Amino acid sequence: MPKTNNIYQVGGQAVIEGVMMRSKHFWSLAVRRPDKTISTKIFKNSSLTVNNKFLGFIFVRGVVNLIESMALGFRALSYSVNESTEEDIQFSKKEMTIAIIIAIVFAVGVFFVAPTLIGRSFSNYFPNTIVYNLMEGLVRIGLFLGYILIVSQLKDIKRIFQYHGAEHKTIQAYENGEGIVLENVKKYTTVHVRCGTSFLLIVMVVAIIIFAMLGRPPLLLRILYRVLLMPVVAGISYELIKLAGKFSKYKIVNILFYPGLLLQKVTTREPDDSQIEVAMSSFIRVIEAEDELKKSKVTMKTTSS
Repeated sequence: MPKTNNIYQVGGQAVIEGVMMRSKHFWSLAVRRPDKTISTKIFKNSSLTVNNKFLGFIFVRGVVNLIESMALGFRALSYSVNESTEEDIQFSKKEMTIAIIIAIVFAVGVFFVAPTLIGRSFSNYFPNTIVYNLMEGLVRIGLFLGYILIVSQLKDIKRIFQYHGAEHKTIQAYENGEGIVLENVKKYTTVHVRCGTSFLLIVMVVAIIIFAMLGRPPLLLRILYRVLLMPVVAGISYELIKLAGKFSKYKIVNILFYPGLLLQKVTTREPDDSQIEVAMSSFIRVIEAEDELKKSKVTMKTTSS
């Protein structure tokens, strides 16, 4: 792939023996098969934020994007299992929906309801409301970090984290105007300011600030507030991560988001050449699709005029 002009914003996700790359109009999936070949597929990315102006508004779009990313992640994961194992495993829309609901309930329960319940046990030791809310927030961050550290020790997760690193390296090569070839991609770091890991950490920090404004209501009301305000927390966090990506070349941005970059040292691993090749295959395919779409629009405009 020739030297790029960095005209598309691309994000990604590591899956089983592969990498999913997502642009504005498409998403692609590349997976290493058991015979060592790479299977690469391209799909249309139909975001609700494109077709519905309200859902594309600032803060609202973050919640929509988060739900869509989860749904897309499950689809990519199911495809990757089929390709990497050569088994035909199909998930219905109903099963996908149930899986997403379970994931959301788990995340809210473990990282938002549980810290509130734990915080209640030491409430008498912190009469100051601000300190009390801060301590609850630290418990939340502690549970999150503990979860990341535990799952990072699993063998299969370590390989996914390597593909995660390959995804970041490939995207950074593109964002720095490099051609997407192995020698260029290899030299970049495995951390990226727009990573989902950084986003989740931002969610934890934003939650501390917002929940601190609610004072010290009774336990049940306190839990209700945390659940109902999750979309607000996610929406603000999404806008912050977008700003970080937009101004990532400024040193101050990397300093402010350094904790997220540091945490990525856990959720990414240095990939081998074969894993980078998979990430590049997925990335190149989604860029080619965007280029083809752009050319077709130019042709249609020229013909109509």
